[in-house]
Amino acid sequence: MNYKNLLPVLLLFLAIQANAQLSESQSQAIDSLFLEWNKPFRPGGAIGIMQDGKTVFSKAYGLASMEYLVPNTAGTIFNTASVSKQFTAMGIIVLHQQGKLSVDDDIRIYLPELPDFGETITIRHMLHHTSGLRSLHAMLGLAGWRGDDSRTNEDLNRFMLNQSDLNFKPGDEYNYCNTGYMLMVNIIEKATGEKFPDWMKHTVFEPLGMTNTYVEDNYSRIVANNATSYYQVEENKFERAVEYWGYIGSGNMHSTTSDLLRWLSNFHDPQPDWEAHFQMMQTVDPLNNGEKNNYAFGVVTGSVNSHRTIGHSGSIGGFRSNIITYPDEELSIAILTNFSSSSVGQKSNAISNILMGEPVEEKPVEVRDPVKTIKLSNKTLAAYEGSYWHEKENIARKIYLKNDTLRYYRSASSENPLVPVGKDEFQMADVSDVVSVKFEIKGPDRNMIVTVGDGQPGIFNGFDPTEPSKEELESYTGEFYSQELETTYKIYLKNDSLFYHHARHGDHEMKILKKDVLEGEWPLSNSKYKRNEEDQVTGIRVSNGRVKNLWFEKLK
Repeated sequence: MNYKNLLPVLLLFLAIQANAQLSESQSQAIDSLFLEWNKPFRPGGAIGIMQDGKTVFSKAYGLASMEYLVPNTAGTIFNTASVSKQFTAMGIIVLHQQGKLSVDDDIRIYLPELPDFGETITIRHMLHHTSGLRSLHAMLGLAGWRGDDSRTNEDLNRFMLNQSDLNFKPGDEYNYCNTGYMLMVNIIEKATGEKFPDWMKHTVFEPLGMTNTYVEDNYSRIVANNATSYYQVEENKFERAVEYWGYIGSGNMHSTTSDLLRWLSNFHDPQPDWEAHFQMMQTVDPLNNGEKNNYAFGVVTGSVNSHRTIGHSGSIGGFRSNIITYPDEELSIAILTNFSSSSVGQKSNAISNILMGEPVEEKPVEVRDPVKTIKLSNKTLAAYEGSYWHEKENIARKIYLKNDTLRYYRSASSENPLVPVGKDEFQMADVSDVVSVKFEIKGPDRNMIVTVGDGQPGIFNGFDPTEPSKEELESYTGEFYSQELETTYKIYLKNDSLFYHHARHGDHEMKILKKDVLEGEWPLSNSKYKRNEEDQVTGIRVSNGRVKNLWFEKLK
C-alpha cells in the first residue's frame, strides 16, 4: 500500500475534523451558561450543537426525575411542546408534494362538519396562524377549563362544531393559534386513512433518521427515558407539573437533541428527495394588507445579529424547548429542558454569540441616529393629556404630564416618556424599537396614532372616563351565557365594586375601563357590553387574547 499517497487524504480528514470541533474556550464558555442547572437536586436539560454537519457539543445537566434522582443525559427524551408544529407542517407538505392535497385547499373539503363562517379558510392560513380561528387554550379557558385540566383533540373538535364566528377575516391578522395545527391532524388522517402518530412515524420520522421521536397521544403512557417536568416556584424550590396535555398536532411530539439536530441539518443540507419539502417549509406570505408575517410553515424565519435563522420555541407544563438553525453558517442549536424558568431562547442566543464571535453579553440596543427633539411648553404638552382607546385591540392608554414630560401609561408598572420631535409628533423613549406617537386634535376630538418600527399604525380614539352611577353599575350585572362554549358567567355588584363568578374559576373583581367596557382577570379579560335601542344590556362580547369578541347573551 502506498501510504505516501494516503497522507494528503489523512491531513484533509484531520482538517475537517478540526473544523468540526469547538475550541476549549468555546466549550468552556458554553458549559458555563448551564452551571446553574447542575446544582444538586434540581431539573435541567440537554443541549446539542451541530456545526458543518458534525455534532460538536452534546451535554446534559440536572435531573430528569427529581423524585428518583435520575439525571438527564444527552439521550433523554423531552416533550418538545410547540416545536412540534413544524413536524405537523411537514406532514401537510408531504401530502402537498404527493398531490393528495393542496395548502390552498379550503379546510372544509376535508372537514365538512366545521361551521361555515362565511369566509374561506385554507390550510395555508392555518400554517401561518392567520386563519382567524379561536385558539384552544383561550377558548377552553373561557368554557371553564382550569390550567391543569386535561384537554384533547376530541375536546377541540366538539367545541368547534358550536363556533359561529372567527376572530378576524382569514389573512387579515397573525394570531398564534393551536387550533389550526390540531385540525391539521384531522386533515392528515382524512387524506391518508391512517392515525396521525403512526403515519408521522413511517412517513416523516423514520425516513429522516429520527429514531427517538414520536407523537404522544396518550399522556398516561409510560415510555422509558422520558423526563418529568417541573415549575420553578422559588429560587431553589420546584413543583411537579401535572400533565394535562392530551392533544396532538400543535404539540406533544417527544424527541431528543440529537434527533432535532438531524432534522435541522436538512435546512442547509437536505437528505435525498427532501430538498423541496424543507424549502417549502420556509414559505412566508404577507397579510391581506401587505404587512409582513415571518411565521412560515411551522417555523419562524428571522435573524439574530444579522444572521439568517429558522427555528421555533415551545412551552408546555414545565418543559421548555428551543431549536434554531443558521443555515448560511451551517450551525444548529437544540435545547430541551424540563423546568419552567430555563430561559432557553436567551441561552440559545448566547451560544450563537460564542460560536460566531459575538460578545456573550446581550447586545446593546441598535444604535440609531440621535433624535432631534424640540422644546414644547407645558401648556402645549397638556393639550395631549387624556385617555385613549384602541377599539380593535380593546386596550386603553393614558397620556399625562409629569416633570415637564409626557408619559405614555399602560399600567402601574409599565409606562414610558414621550419625547417631542415635531408638531404633534413624539418618539417613545426607553424602548428597544422605534415607536412613534402622533396626535390629531380637532376641537373636542382627539386621536393618537402609535407606530412600532415598520408596522401598521394603531389608532387610539380619545375618550373621557366618567365615574359610573349606581344605576350604571347595576346595568352591568346579570348572568351571561355562551351557546358556543355552553357556559355561564355571573357579573354582580358587591360594595360598589363589580365581580364576575364562574363555577370553576371562582370570583374575581372587574374594573371599568370606559363606558360599557370591563376588564377582569383571565379568562374573562375584556367584556364589551351591547345595548338595544332602549339602552338595555343584551349581552357582552368577550376577548382574552386568542379569543376575540365571543358572544355571551344576557339571560332574562
